[in-house]
Amino acid sequence: MFKKFLKSHFRFSSSEQSGILFLAVIIVVLLYLNYFSGNSSETSFQINTPELLKIQQEIDSLRVSEIERKKPKIYPFNPNFITDFKAYTLGMTPKEFDRLKAYREEGKWINSVTDFQKVTGVNQKWIDSISPYFKFPEWVTNPTKKANVYTKKEPSYSEKIDLNKATQEQLQEVSGIGEVLGARIIHYREKLGGFTADVQLYFVFGLNAEVTRKALQKFTVKTPKEIRKMNINEVSVSDIATLPGISFEQGKAIWEFVRVRNGIENLEELSKIEGITAHKLQLITLYLFAE
Repeated sequence: MFKKFLKSHFRFSSSEQSGILFLAVIIVVLLYLNYFSGNSSETSFQINTPELLKIQQEIDSLRVSEIERKKPKIYPFNPNFITDFKAYTLGMTPKEFDRLKAYREEGKWINSVTDFQKVTGVNQKWIDSISPYFKFPEWVTNPTKKANVYTKKEPSYSEKIDLNKATQEQLQEVSGIGEVLGARIIHYREKLGGFTADVQLYFVFGLNAEVTRKALQKFTVKTPKEIRKMNINEVSVSDIATLPGISFEQGKAIWEFVRVRNGIENLEELSKIEGITAHKLQLITLYLFAE
């Protein structure tokens, strides 16, 4: 019975036998191809081929070009007039810019790359990359022509106008002082009750050091307001912070500086405090003394 069952299921005609044989051959061939193609796929892809390396170099080149394109362009400029934003884009640190700002507020000028590095303290790498864009006035780059430049003689003390009596119209005769600044100087003078010394003019809001210097060639304090000075070793923070031209932060820094040292003997010591410029120190000496 069982033998008849097997014969009935495994009996094939010649054509069926040929088909089965052909199918078996196809399966063997596919297995063979799959085996060898699987082994070769692991080693056929090479990342160091000349073609791929060339493509990678082109991609890197495009990436570098895009980075350079996005960098802010630098045009020739006078380093004496660098703003805080300009300093930031050039890569200067806040301290380096503050040194330059303090130097310029004293009415001094940068006339060479060496001067700039000495004043600001920027590193050699920075100065080498940025200094080619420095553009100084012609009388600096060509000093031989300076002799041909006409310089107006500064008026003597007797020829100058009293800063405490100058009108707004007279102040506006100075190049750089318009109606707004002229009115602001008058208002500041009234707030002080009158100027005591020329240095106070440097602390009028919006009046830069160069314009102030030009104004003081024509004006000076001849009728100074008297100020009752205070001993810096005895005053409080609020006493210092309420002085005209001194912020609360600076007043606190001065007070702490004095207290840490249990008092000071000379106001010149305050120049060690960050932000205390020569003009600021002159202003302080109008209101304070050390004893």
